[in-house]
Amino acid sequence: MKLSSISFLSKLLILQYLSFQCLSTQDFHFFTFILQWPGSYCDSKLGCCYPKTGKPAADFTIYGLRPSFNINGTSPTNCDIQSVFNKSKISDLIEDLEINWPSLRCPRLNNIKIWSHEWMKHGTCSESKLSQHDYFQTALKLKKKLNLLQMLKDAGFEPNDQFYDIGNPLSIIEDATGFLPGMECNRDSAGNDQVLKVYMCVDISGSNFIQCPSLVDNCGAKVQFPKF
Repeated sequence: MKLSSISFLSKLLILQYLSFQCLSTQDFHFFTFILQWPGSYCDSKLGCCYPKTGKPAADFTIYGLRPSFNINGTSPTNCDIQSVFNKSKISDLIEDLEINWPSLRCPRLNNIKIWSHEWMKHGTCSESKLSQHDYFQTALKLKKKLNLLQMLKDAGFEPNDQFYDIGNPLSIIEDATGFLPGMECNRDSAGNDQVLKVYMCVDISGSNFIQCPSLVDNCGAKVQFPKF
């Protein structure tokens, strides 16, 4: 009885693994584009470390561009271990990437390492649509197109350490884009919810924002937009 149970469990695990492998190699349904507010990241318990290029500008930075499935927004990862990140393929984008996609992790990382990580883990899963150069260029274009900080400031949602109703930034973004975003908050040492990440969904061309099939939302009723 015990042997048959073990055999059944092993078969089930193998089938689940094979099913995931098939899912992770098929075409994805949309991109999840994630922007991060550095003021909140640096105010978290882990703190932050500025890259070698210095303190980033007081603006949202790119956190990721992730191919995603309609199944709860899940993302395939590490789809092509042979597709190694090549700095020379994005040489014309590096200046923009240094400004818009810096690493704030501690210990301090060279930005190249974070871009390499993102390409290997997420970018390789978009190769059916985007080359390595196109992947990073698409992220930069989306950030410029959204212009999130200016959008929020124009509507009175300022990074000034004040507290706002959570519906304030969400409705601002929805009114401007036509699509409700997802939002993730972190908690500072005082237990305050702070705007950390904003999630937008993008069609598989990487050009147009669309409504997300599911939304990230772990923020309370009041959120702080901290200075940076």
